[in-house]
Amino acid sequence: MLDSLSDRLSETLGDLRSRGRLSEEDVNAAVREIRLALLEADVNFDVVKQFTATVKERALGAEVSESLTPGQEVVKIVHEELTRLMGEGTQRLALKGSPAVILVCGLQGSGKTTTCGKLARLITQQGKRPALVACDVYRPAAIQQLVTVGGQADVPVYERGADADPVEIAAWGIEQAKQEGRDVVIVDTAGRLTLDTDMMAELVRVRDAVRPSDTLLVLDSMTGQDAVNTAQAFQEAIDFDGLILTKLDGDARGGAALSVRAITGVPIKVITTGEKLDQIEEFHPDRLASRILGMGDVLSLIEKAEQLVDKEKAEELERKIRKAEFGLDDMLDQLRSIRKMGSLSSVLGMLPGMGKQLKNANVDDAQLDRVEAIILSMTPQERRDPRIINGQRRARIAAGSGRSVTEVNALLKQHQQMKRMMKGLAGGKGKLPKLPPGMELPPELKG
Repeated sequence: MLDSLSDRLSETLGDLRSRGRLSEEDVNAAVREIRLALLEADVNFDVVKQFTATVKERALGAEVSESLTPGQEVVKIVHEELTRLMGEGTQRLALKGSPAVILVCGLQGSGKTTTCGKLARLITQQGKRPALVACDVYRPAAIQQLVTVGGQADVPVYERGADADPVEIAAWGIEQAKQEGRDVVIVDTAGRLTLDTDMMAELVRVRDAVRPSDTLLVLDSMTGQDAVNTAQAFQEAIDFDGLILTKLDGDARGGAALSVRAITGVPIKVITTGEKLDQIEEFHPDRLASRILGMGDVLSLIEKAEQLVDKEKAEELERKIRKAEFGLDDMLDQLRSIRKMGSLSSVLGMLPGMGKQLKNANVDDAQLDRVEAIILSMTPQERRDPRIINGQRRARIAAGSGRSVTEVNALLKQHQQMKRMMKGLAGGKGKLPKLPPGMELPPELKG
């Protein structure tokens, strides 16, 4: 979503990084480009005005003029102000009470019902036992959709059909959760195509009946400033505790992510980045600021890997690498693990300095399918020991996978390169790539 903003800011700040000294004219020109980039990203005008004024004031201050690396100091200032704009520090779900109740509200089309299932999955990964309550009795098939999503997330859904009163359903659902030993209840309320007083009044009644520890508003981040207007309208009617931004993988300009916290004063707690149930994460303002400035997001990448990588398989792979036994089956396992983490471009985009390289690169996720087809066309012996694959075998593998002999040769060469690289790292001879200028490792990774 924020690729175009990231490109503009990276280009502007990249020019500053290369300068030994900065004049007031240089700072003014950079601030002007930052202002245009934010406005084009559909960030609220008042927010942009305040943001650029603060950046300019700090950039012309002593911390920059007396610095040995003034350009890098400006980049640091922009990073800090972006983080402050989106809310300093990670705001986690409260999850207080027995059971803890989360009330989810929003307009139709914002992804509210699907988000409830994603939220249940996220909470399950934190060691909790959530349940869902279906209180949207107005939208056709809304209850069935929640039941389906709940089944995919492997959590129970409490529903009483479309004829029951939402307030009664919510209270009944919490009692059911208590009886079944569930410690978190997520209440999916009714959405509307437009804001109306009846909907808000019903939402207030549901809230008063269940007394949630968290009332979360779901916003479609692709709607730009409309998302901010929706948040303000809901805030006037119900005092919600946090925001969930959906569809951050979309191609819109992304101004909502940078505006809504500053306008409402309410923290963004959770974001979703795709259609799948596991494409949800807690919101970290500093990490998104790093992504916007092309600095990557190593910590989120590590967290994704920790969630998806099998520990026993990882230990077995380490043993194979140390003994130089890294076969094609192992290579396939690694590619499949990467696929679970998201698209290739999204994974690579989390690495420092990769943003500019990815801009002109042809990152093709279908390549993983082609690699898998080639490897699965080999015999178990060939996958264990690729050295036995001669010309005749290569032709057979190419025919079996529907690929060319050239592609088979390229894959075998790539495997050998990976094997050599891993052997070097295992022996302590490998070197990690240098970080881009002006960026330091986060404290959690130092050492």
